Formats: sequence, C-alpha cells, structure tokens
Amino acid sequence: MDSQTLDLKSLIRSIPDYPKAGIIFRDITSLIAHGEGFRQSVRELAAPFQEMGISKVAGIEARGFIFGGAIADLLGVGFVPIRKQGKLPGEVVGQDYALEYGTDRIELHADAIAPGEKVLLIDDLIATGGTAVAAIELLERVGGDIVASAFVIDLPDLGGANLLRDKGVKVHCLMAFEGL
Repeated sequence: MDSQTLDLKSLIRSIPDYPKAGIIFRDITSLIAHGEGFRQSVRELAAPFQEMGISKVAGIEARGFIFGGAIADLLGVGFVPIRKQGKLPGEVVGQDYALEYGTDRIELHADAIAPGEKVLLIDDLIATGGTAVAAIELLERVGGDIVASAFVIDLPDLGGANLLRDKGVKVHCLMAFEGL
C-alpha cells in the first residue's frame, strides 16, 4: 500500500433527506470518482481475504459490481453478478426477500458457482441486511461456501452486519456511519 493512507470516510458524500425526509444518504459515487480513494478502498476490502483461497467474488447489483469486479481482479478470481429479477439471460436461480412493503427477487446464473467454491460477497453498503441475507441464501443454495462478506459502509443502527454475523457469516466493513 502507498505510504499515504487516505481518510476514506471523508470521501463519502452525505446527502440529507434523500430518498425521504429524515434519512441521510451515504453516497459512494464521490469515493469511486476519487482515483486513489477507490484504489485504496478496493485494496482494504480485499486485504483480509488474500490468503483465504477465495474462488469467486459475488457482487450485488449495482454498486456491488463496481467493488466486486475490482476485488475479483485483485484476488485473481472470477466475478459473479447477483442481479435483480429478469436481468440475466439463460438459466437462473432466484431468491425472494422481504422489503418494507412487499418483496423483491435477486438471481444468478445457475452454473455461476460450482459446489464447494469459496465465495466472498461484496456490496457497497450494509443496512438492514435483507438483500445480503438473500444473496447468501442464494449462493448457498447453488453450493457456494460463503467465506465472508465485505462492505464499504456499515449502518450499524440498522443491524444488518450483526444479522449476518448471527448467521455465521464474517463481515468486514471499511467504515460505519451511526444513525439513519
């Protein structure tokens, strides 16, 4: 790593009252627009997993693709996109999960993960953990061995990281923002 370490948290833009009043949106686009900040965040996300024999990195649509693809490249492994329903051609496997009002579905190619492959799950942010839990259940259903999950941002007040830990999944986050 370079001799100068950036304060990555300072590169996250906070947007008040988005998407609704009382919410502070943590926007990673300012981080990924900063060349060295993006590079450092990818290295820091990948660092704990360098020697763990990861076979695949799975990224959750859409911002998980940005970090996941770069981490897969750094680790020298393949990347598996976990997409919203109807976005992948060919045979897919899906997983429904609950939203505040209703349900949603994520999918991956049925042959994306071979049984026993060690998988690292990546996304930009962990909030309530609903999408991440669905992704883990989906990856496990196709035979993946979930080594860990990694996120740029944790919103600890929403409990998602602890939910994953309670399910036995290691969680690595670069930073946390308290409150909503």
